[in-house]
Amino acid sequence: MAPLRRPRHWKRWLIAGVVVVLLVVVGGPFVYFHFIEGPAPAPFKLSKPKQAAAAAPLGGTWTVASGSQAGYRVSENLFGQSHTAVGRTTAVTGQLVATSTQVTNTSVTVQMTKVTSDSGERDNQFQGRIMDTADFPTATFTLTSPISLGTVPAAGSTVSETASGTLQLHGTTRSVRVPITAVQDGTTIQVKGSIPVTFSDYNIDNPSGGPASVGDSGTVEFLLTFRKA
Repeated sequence: MAPLRRPRHWKRWLIAGVVVVLLVVVGGPFVYFHFIEGPAPAPFKLSKPKQAAAAAPLGGTWTVASGSQAGYRVSENLFGQSHTAVGRTTAVTGQLVATSTQVTNTSVTVQMTKVTSDSGERDNQFQGRIMDTADFPTATFTLTSPISLGTVPAAGSTVSETASGTLQLHGTTRSVRVPITAVQDGTTIQVKGSIPVTFSDYNIDNPSGGPASVGDSGTVEFLLTFRKA
């Protein structure tokens, strides 16, 4: 009489274990990104100007006012799931100097120590090994060439130009050209734009860590409100 074969339950358990691991590795990030963390904040948009607001003369000095924001936007990949990470701060200072048809001087500084996202762990990495904000607490854009507007912009009209300047980030300063869009609303000028950043150009280590993968580039984005001094 041939001996009875024991059911190979271990195969079933092995298959079940592999399935569980796959669900955790793939499904976990999907659930976290789509149902727990939620979508990333949308890119900045200019506010609609008030129709009744009369524009102040453009010439003079304008200072960064409350409501201004700046930060970063990068793409993350965790176990095959893509997500956009966004960090921002309202700790922005600076000024803009203009004539009636030119922006002649601009300098804007962001306090990098105040940049936060929706993840405390991500913020710890950003403040520490990635941006080393203890040694490099600020980032500054400085205009190096006047922006010619041609004619005096009409009140409430949107103006699109390119600002040539320098970006000082992580202790490194590089020349940049920044497409910007602006609108004047009464006594304020709102400006939005973004600057592509290759991390290695600024001696920033690749932000990838653990299972999260990030490329060698990201974006500095801003929405600034200037008020007449």
